[in-house]
Amino acid sequence: MSNRQTRTDVILIGAGIMSATLGSLLKELVPDWKITVFEKLGGAGEESSNEWNNAGTGHASLCELNYTSEKPDGSVDISKAIKVNEEYQVSKQFWSYLVNSKLIQNPRDFIVPLPHMSLVQGEKNVSFLKKRFEAMSANPLFQGMEFSDNPDKLMEWIPLIMKDRALNEPIAATKIDSGTDVNFGALTRLLFDNLKNKSVDIRFKHQVDDIKRTSDGLWELKVRNVDSGSVERHTSKFVFIGGGGGSLHLLQKSGIPEGRGIGGFPVSGIFMVCQKPEIVAQHHAKVYGKAPVGAPPMSVPHLDTRVIDKKKLLFFGPFAGFSPKFLKTGSMFDLITSVKPDNLVTMCAAGLNNMSLTKYLIKEVMQSKEQRMEALREFVPNAKSEDWDLVVAGQRVQVIKDTAAGKGTLQFGTEVISAADGSIAALLGASPGASTAVSVMLEVIQKCFPQHMKAWEPKIKEMIPSFGVSLMKNPELIHEIHNSTARTLGLSDNQPVQTANRTVS
Repeated sequence: MSNRQTRTDVILIGAGIMSATLGSLLKELVPDWKITVFEKLGGAGEESSNEWNNAGTGHASLCELNYTSEKPDGSVDISKAIKVNEEYQVSKQFWSYLVNSKLIQNPRDFIVPLPHMSLVQGEKNVSFLKKRFEAMSANPLFQGMEFSDNPDKLMEWIPLIMKDRALNEPIAATKIDSGTDVNFGALTRLLFDNLKNKSVDIRFKHQVDDIKRTSDGLWELKVRNVDSGSVERHTSKFVFIGGGGGSLHLLQKSGIPEGRGIGGFPVSGIFMVCQKPEIVAQHHAKVYGKAPVGAPPMSVPHLDTRVIDKKKLLFFGPFAGFSPKFLKTGSMFDLITSVKPDNLVTMCAAGLNNMSLTKYLIKEVMQSKEQRMEALREFVPNAKSEDWDLVVAGQRVQVIKDTAAGKGTLQFGTEVISAADGSIAALLGASPGASTAVSVMLEVIQKCFPQHMKAWEPKIKEMIPSFGVSLMKNPELIHEIHNSTARTLGLSDNQPVQTANRTVS
């Protein structure tokens, strides 16, 4: 066992999309900083960021109904949709910068244009969708959105979904062509290839077992080589914990007061996947429906065209599941060992508050493939069991904390927890996650390196022209960014960004 000690400027834990993004931003801002990455698996993007584990394939609020809600007066609140969309525009600007700088050769390796649609049935839901369409289409971020409740038009848009459908209740959809499908596994690997070329020290099969503060204010990590078992000590001025579900345990080991009282609840997902070319050819969109009553927000059913290794597939789901693991490759003891004296009351309260969610998850886990096929047939009426395979997605760990809403509140979002002095930050939570990675990592940079922001701002604005500006208040800038990112990322063929919004009858 070696106790060799190595000192570095920045340590990134976990080789997923978040560490890849933060490392890429920092390497552009301060090329001479020494960065080391530790990942317990054998390669980059193998856990939550992997294309087979990640449902978040370009979340821009164009189709996700759970980002908009009906207010008591009947109007539709689109504030969350605006926030997520603005954050996604930030990601597209940074990716465009990487393509323009020749750091990514071919954007088609990770992003393709794909219409995003919302689909609902029943009079009440159709009425809500129409109001949602009116609120969103009046906003410059959502220009080009169409609405139709005409079955013939829907047959043109989504033939696989409309074929053989019994039209015994009203049905409607919205469609916007400026959506995308993003392969975050491929993007993560591209970013890590760049970081390797820029002399970033990337250690795969290295697990961080412990993390503690030294007397001189640095962070010391105990890192174990998974293959040989040898242990090294690494110290750094700044540590980012981006290990997906594994982040919570490391945050707890750091002992920072900001991490006290926080718990995590793991939820797994299962997708049905179709790879038959004759079926895949009949659907070209990401189509979101409404979640069943009592289902968590991450269980909104959707039928997505996906492009993986240049091949088109269809994904349907997710079906929620439960495993006490915090990572797909984690331990069955992850959940129980995350319960500490400082979060015990919070975790117990969460258990009592979420009995209906627990029952829902147990019911979902017990489903047979045929029961899942029945749910798929609500989307694809003539779906045959032999054409669809079950794929287990990655684990998502939802943050549990005490809020104004009460003790043990389950948070459905992405959260950054950082020390008051900015020396360490951890990323917890799930959706919209990967799609908003650039915004979230800029938040980490602003929180943890405030003393550098003045010097870094010109470079940040070169990479992200809208940095520090509200896109909502600058419709001209929205058009400019839509057009330039569409051109650079090769999305223009499918992006009529200047078209008027319209209702199609």
